Amino acid sequence: MTAHTPLAGLRIVEVSSFVASPLCGLTLSQLGAEVIRVDPIGGSACYKRWPVTSDGESIYWTGLNRGKRSVAVDMRSPEGQQLVQQLVAAPCAGGGILVTNSGGRDWLTHDALRALRPDVITLEVLGGTDGSPAVDYTVNAGLGFPSITGPTDHAGVVNHVLPAWDVVCGLYAALAVAAAVRHRDATGEGTHIRLPLEDVALATAGTLGYLTEVQINGTGRPATGNSVYGTYGTDFTTSDGERFMIVALTPRHFRDLVAVTGTTAAVEALATALDVDFARDTDRFTHRDVLTALFARWFREHTAAEVAEALSKTSVLAERYRTFEEVVKSGELEKNPMFAPLDQPRIGTYLASGHPASFDGHHSTVAPASAVGDDTGSVLRDLLGSSDSDIAKLLDSGIVGGK
Repeated sequence: MTAHTPLAGLRIVEVSSFVASPLCGLTLSQLGAEVIRVDPIGGSACYKRWPVTSDGESIYWTGLNRGKRSVAVDMRSPEGQQLVQQLVAAPCAGGGILVTNSGGRDWLTHDALRALRPDVITLEVLGGTDGSPAVDYTVNAGLGFPSITGPTDHAGVVNHVLPAWDVVCGLYAALAVAAAVRHRDATGEGTHIRLPLEDVALATAGTLGYLTEVQINGTGRPATGNSVYGTYGTDFTTSDGERFMIVALTPRHFRDLVAVTGTTAAVEALATALDVDFARDTDRFTHRDVLTALFARWFREHTAAEVAEALSKTSVLAERYRTFEEVVKSGELEKNPMFAPLDQPRIGTYLASGHPASFDGHHSTVAPASAVGDDTGSVLRDLLGSSDSDIAKLLDSGIVGGK
């Protein structure tokens, strides 16, 4: 174990699909844990999920499964199910940990695994709070965010593009596993962790006040388009058609925005006429439309380069809207120590991210994703002590696949 691999010595078996559960395994792997992913022979539906290369190889799948060892098992057969159980329960001080979103399998429950290893830790990612099927986009639809997302003159709902609840859930899951390991180290006891995606979304919405304000104030938050709720922030277009997001969270930010746009006299007159104080978040938000109209002229009269240069000399929080292509072509990935070249079989060579947190100045090492079943033989040897002839029999019988 080193300072930048704090979870070295842990072994996690992952039986998962979609985003949240694989992201949990990836996060634990990036922190030093050994993660063994178990898939059906030939791979699940996620194995070819978009985005894909021109040859149909999934960029999505390899991104979420970097650094994991891969075992392919016929999990419909009793022999295959028993084999997965043995992998989870295999002797190892840091083993006995299962991460899965494949609920409803009697042979993979906490009780079934605890019979084989009393200190087992199982984390089960579910959809709905009641265990019903749900994914990020259906959870989001039922929560309320699409109703306040998008342009204010749009009559319908707008889905988010980022699967935010999946991402948050995956990170909550990794934290929950680390907490359960800490508990086991202290007490010797295992833990059954149940983590519904819907509860992750509800907890987040409650923590950030979206649900609380309805309970306390009796009404929900209105749609505000690109305006930041409760303070001042919105987007502006420059003379050459570029767009900037501008945020003034503090009185200093706002003073600098007023100064750089040359609107000091106009804003002071407006404050006097309205009897308000723009040092207050409430007043900046309430009168955002008229403020935006004042500031917009300066943006319309300057190019993006001029705007960026002027704002760089202020405290105003600002960024030009960019595409993914622009981010990649900017060269900033090469300058960021979190990224390192990765030669990913079936995909190609690209800059891949390690864990966002650096430990004593070190980011996690980036390792490629195995193809489904690439590590079947080596995992069976390492965890179960299987011989070459045992592995050959399993391969011949179709209980396992791969190498």
